[in-house]
Amino acid sequence: MTMTHPGLPVSWAWVIAIGMVLVLLVAWLRPLPASRFSLSLARIPLLGKGLQAWLRHPGPLLFLKLVFVALFLLVIFAGLYGTPYPERNLATVLTWNIWWAGLIMAVFFTGTAWCGVCPWDTLASFMVRHRIWGRSSSPLSLELKVPRPLRTLWPALGLFIGLTWLELGVGVTVDPRATALLALLMVMLAVASMAVYEDKAFCRFFCPVGRTVGAYAQLSVVELRPIDADICASCRTLECYHGNADIAPCPTHLVMGRLTENTFCTACGNCVQSCPDRNVGWRLRSPSREALQEARPRWDEAWFMLGLLALTSFHGITMLPVWEDQVLALGRQLGDSGQFLLSFTAGLLVCTGAVVALYLLLLWVGQWLDGSRSPRLRYRQRFSVFSFALLPLAFAYHLAHNLNHLVREGMGLTAVLLNPLGIGVDPMGMAEKHFRHLHPLLPQSWLFAIQAALMLFGFWLAVRVVVARSRQVQGAGRGTRVAVIAFAVLVTGFHTWILMQPMVMRM
Repeated sequence: MTMTHPGLPVSWAWVIAIGMVLVLLVAWLRPLPASRFSLSLARIPLLGKGLQAWLRHPGPLLFLKLVFVALFLLVIFAGLYGTPYPERNLATVLTWNIWWAGLIMAVFFTGTAWCGVCPWDTLASFMVRHRIWGRSSSPLSLELKVPRPLRTLWPALGLFIGLTWLELGVGVTVDPRATALLALLMVMLAVASMAVYEDKAFCRFFCPVGRTVGAYAQLSVVELRPIDADICASCRTLECYHGNADIAPCPTHLVMGRLTENTFCTACGNCVQSCPDRNVGWRLRSPSREALQEARPRWDEAWFMLGLLALTSFHGITMLPVWEDQVLALGRQLGDSGQFLLSFTAGLLVCTGAVVALYLLLLWVGQWLDGSRSPRLRYRQRFSVFSFALLPLAFAYHLAHNLNHLVREGMGLTAVLLNPLGIGVDPMGMAEKHFRHLHPLLPQSWLFAIQAALMLFGFWLAVRVVVARSRQVQGAGRGTRVAVIAFAVLVTGFHTWILMQPMVMRM
């Protein structure tokens, strides 16, 4: 018997629909300017000096790196040698129910901080460079430049699609051993990349998790930036970029005084440590600023954001009870058998392709309505610039979907931590599943309210981005704005419908 979570009530769907209408009226009649709010945490009395001292010392970050490495190694050991029951094994519970569900939520509050403590990079640095902090040179690394075709986000998008296929098609999320092997594969990719290419090419171009975190971090409420912009403007040595005798250069080649985006900052702490003026620190900011005006449009990033939206929507579709029925029916027609991988692959291509095709079509319709000439140039520019409107749509739904998993399936973590291998335990019975179903970590009414608020936040920000970014595209008029906003309406409506359906438990 398949256990499902209840969907969002119809009353909350009406709240979202009415809210969307109000957002359209306000945004169309009186567009709001981008907020310039920012507050350097270093300037806060008492807290600021303590925080800067904590950031300047390498000890805290090294400690966090080691903690996450220890947890990561425990996940691998539990996956390889623990119980095959996924709900009793630390590998599957911690990886899919806690880490992946919680990571997306953490990005909003911590930006790219996860990349600074990522165990994949820590282990790769130790194995290739024989240290996890500071400047080093190792004969194990060829230090080659990344070939130009790979200096894009296409590799990360390809790996993201591949991981989705493994996660949902092969069923890695319910197989502790497969989860452990996937974790080892990611470490091997990080090690191979560091052994061949200079700096941290895996983090910058290849890592699907890091690039997802980097994209979503454009909507974070924190950023690592100069404390005093004038100091950076007069700097001539650029230790934040070049490093110094003890601290390595910025692994993603960023200059702090010119930084306007969170996307490629890995929060490694090198710039904080190397700046002779101690002028780098965290600050609070409006979560809409980058998407509205500061982030620069790039062709490959635009495709990554569109792929992120399509794959996030696809994740939700596969959690619906009707999905399994459709895959089985398609499998019978195609003569598929076993794990129905052919049927799943066809479903993946159709579902994600439909989102991509809809965006491309509506963008073309908008350009046609505007009567724009030089179609190839203008269309490419429109595609890149308006892709920032896709980001809040993907982020809001991703948060709402993961929150459901975390709240309803996050119980029992203590028991799994005390017995990570699941020694001597039985699989979860229906009685325990019912208990978790009736006792989520948050009251169900709160969960529904937060999900509705997230959907409205994503739609509101997407509409604001369309209005603000339309000024950056030559020839983009009312037709383009209407077309992209129509896409946002359709996507938000579809995501709301998915949230209203009963969702199958992950394990």
